[in-house]
Amino acid sequence: MPNLPEVPTAFLLDFLTRLLNTPSPTGFTEPAVAFTEQTLRTFPDLNLMRTRKGALVATWTGGRDNGPRALTAHVDTLGAMVKEIKSNGRLKISRIGGYIWNTIEGEGVTVFTSRNRQVRGTVLLTKASSHVFGGEVGEMKRDEDTLEVRLDARTTSELETLELGVAVGDFVAFDPRVELNAGFVRSRHLDDKACVAALVAAVKAMADAKLKPTHKTTLLISNYEEVGHGAAAGIPADVEELLVVDMAAVGEGQNSDEFHATLCVKDSGGPYHHGMSERLRSLAEKNKIPYKVDIYPHYASDGEAWWQSGADAAVALIGPGVDASHNYERTHTEALVATTRWVLAYLLEE
Repeated sequence: MPNLPEVPTAFLLDFLTRLLNTPSPTGFTEPAVAFTEQTLRTFPDLNLMRTRKGALVATWTGGRDNGPRALTAHVDTLGAMVKEIKSNGRLKISRIGGYIWNTIEGEGVTVFTSRNRQVRGTVLLTKASSHVFGGEVGEMKRDEDTLEVRLDARTTSELETLELGVAVGDFVAFDPRVELNAGFVRSRHLDDKACVAALVAAVKAMADAKLKPTHKTTLLISNYEEVGHGAAAGIPADVEELLVVDMAAVGEGQNSDEFHATLCVKDSGGPYHHGMSERLRSLAEKNKIPYKVDIYPHYASDGEAWWQSGADAAVALIGPGVDASHNYERTHTEALVATTRWVLAYLLEE
């Protein structure tokens, strides 16, 4: 296996920042998929296509035709949809993805209307003012009935909100609030845009070094992972193994941290493929890639979606450590670079 090419860190962070600032709640991912596709089109060795579900598939000819492989990361994120326009003109929302309600309180949002208008707003308690409601503000349960979107528009009635073009079924995207500081990347939706950036940066690193993968490789940028069926379709039937690149869960009782890439050997769906996981450990050690091994207690991935669709293949999972997952997340450039190098090692594995 040749030496790993240098990771284009500035490119990785620039692409990641722009992708994070492109809203893409599950079901409304076309802008983010298109942005990723536009970037990958600059690399002529990739053959790009879309699935009927709207995912992006890149086929990469390798040095060998036998043993085709695939890697996947997902571009869809947590978000919401308008469930109801309330009599006061504010919005009741329905969750997209598995987050806890109190993690979005106070967040800025954009409502994307079917008339191609964008309306700004904020997620607030129905009783948000301490000067009016006193202790109730702290005591209220946060759920779909007590949180609402206050629109930045002159509306105090259902009719006035309807006249803005807002309707039931419109998508609601949460502000990412991206900030790069002292090597840290702080933002919503690092799950899993950080890993999409790692895959794209690996492609650029290979192209800059005039390298191609050892095996024929498919890259799937999936767009329905947060609701459980992203990679159920889109991976060719002849693929013999899948490397899922998704964020590592950091927190009390976990082995992962924000400065390492992590190999997940088990999550809510059970163990990943032991033999493939062991190979990935060997690749990390051989290439001096800083990594951890961990088990995630409340987690599922596109690898399981593929397995549950009937795939007869090995699946393993790696990714950068991300603190406060499904909340206001944070990782470090060191973890992003380590993950990208691990992807490169896998692409070049003999």
